[in-house]
Amino acid sequence: MMKRIGLLTSGGDAPGMNTAIRAIVRTAVHRKMTITGFLKGFRGLINDDATTMTSRTVGGIINRGGTILKSARCPEFKTRQGQRRALETLKKHAIDGLIIIGGDGSLAGAHVLSQRYNVPTIGIPASIDNDLYGTDFTLGFDTAVNTALNAIDKLRDTATSHDRLFLVQVMGRTSGYIAEYVGFACGAEEILVPEEKTDLRKVRRVLAHAKDRGKSSCIVIIAEGDDAGNAFRISQKLALEEIYEVRIAVLGHVQRGGSPTAADRILAGRLGYEAVMALRARKTDVMVGITAGQLRFTTLLKAVRKSKSFDRKMLKIAHILAT
Repeated sequence: MMKRIGLLTSGGDAPGMNTAIRAIVRTAVHRKMTITGFLKGFRGLINDDATTMTSRTVGGIINRGGTILKSARCPEFKTRQGQRRALETLKKHAIDGLIIIGGDGSLAGAHVLSQRYNVPTIGIPASIDNDLYGTDFTLGFDTAVNTALNAIDKLRDTATSHDRLFLVQVMGRTSGYIAEYVGFACGAEEILVPEEKTDLRKVRRVLAHAKDRGKSSCIVIIAEGDDAGNAFRISQKLALEEIYEVRIAVLGHVQRGGSPTAADRILAGRLGYEAVMALRARKTDVMVGITAGQLRFTTLLKAVRKSKSFDRKMLKIAHILAT
């Protein structure tokens, strides 16, 4: 019988993690289960840095960014010795099942615990990059997009006032989802993503044509993982100063923080609840996600390894609407 659940957040923080923690704890308490939180991800699991969680523990965190359980990288967990120490901690606290909130590396670790050590484990996808297969959106993505969009709307005001071109670099290590959604929503003239081969000569022609049509300012959104390089190198390669006065803005880690949007709070609440219910139903080695509004379970291995389809049509529509 599932009586004691372990919980940790791992990898890069994402808005909505706290909301998911709250949902997990209160669902478990409602079901007469005990929750033990491990601080700083897998490091806390290895070092037995644990805390008992109650409904009051998670009071007032639904609107907070980051994670009250903290997060940290843990290379030691990749070793057999580190994994065995984590297993000893779980046994010490009589943990019947474990919920891990995080991105691809975190869910890969969850898979190891499930397959190698028979620990019932459920993963919740939390990554601003939206790069996990098996869910339409990951926790933090919507907030990151809105944070970036808010900043870019302000940059658009300056670009228009001074007849400038802004190259704006957003996060997205190997995923162009933030760039695509932000670029579409802000009406960017160009959106450069790692999923598409970047033709810098074509980009220059588009911007030159925009100038010829009377556009006094432009916005170009660049995913940090784009194959053409970062915004500074792209600016040098394009020689854009011949067309526009150019400014560069790198939004960076500001996209990770902030109060989660309503969409992220709702998603986190649903996933947190379903993760607890999945453990109660003896599910293991799966990630809980939402696709087309419906609950979906995907094996952790598939969630991490299978490529998520990228909606290239959005790029086409964005280009047409920006002309």
